[in-house]
Amino acid sequence: MKTSSSLTQAAYDALRAEVLTCRLAPGTKLVIADLCERLGFSLGAVREALSRLTSEGFVIAEPQRGFRVSPISEAELRDLTEVRADIESQCLRRSIEAGDIAWEGRVVAAYHELARTPERVADDPERNSEAWAQAHGRYHAALVDACDSAWLLRLRTLLYAQSERYRRLSVPLARQERDLNREHREIMEATIGRDPTRAVSLLREHLLTTTRILLSSQVVNQPATTMPEAVSSS
Repeated sequence: MKTSSSLTQAAYDALRAEVLTCRLAPGTKLVIADLCERLGFSLGAVREALSRLTSEGFVIAEPQRGFRVSPISEAELRDLTEVRADIESQCLRRSIEAGDIAWEGRVVAAYHELARTPERVADDPERNSEAWAQAHGRYHAALVDACDSAWLLRLRTLLYAQSERYRRLSVPLARQERDLNREHREIMEATIGRDPTRAVSLLREHLLTTTRILLSSQVVNQPATTMPEAVSSS
């Protein structure tokens, strides 16, 4: 039998996934009764989950008006990208300095998994595969997991999660075909080749490309009702 804490955690995990994958679009008003019915959780579990998501910046609590998904904006995207690139770069440099052979093996294995996972949903090429999105997260985490600063890694994890909403929105918007496998391979090669200057340069460009796609589309300035669908169908 599940405890109240485990039910709250399950509700949190489900709602967080809905926000990160943009199933709940930025700016969407959240009706608690509707969420309870759709996701199958109690009122108390959903309220606790929304409070936790509010503390993490994924949801906004508005006095007398309830909750809504945190909106996105050009200003936030620019700021988030700059800060994430700085923190991720520090983590990567320190990981390259401190990493051992076992870490190199984890980086190569994570890249191999990502490269062998189909990026798009088979019957809808504009949608990211959820399996690929998970492998993508593991790849970026592997690059930095030899970093010797716990605080840098905590900040990096927070920034990655906040960036994920934007990355998901960029998938159907790219007018040019990105060779993501090449980008990931080159970062991996520079990383295990112990070339921090090149690895950081490639990583920053990798992050900035996603931001440029979103800015050129101006989707970050559109209301929630006109947001493109950016989630997998799985």
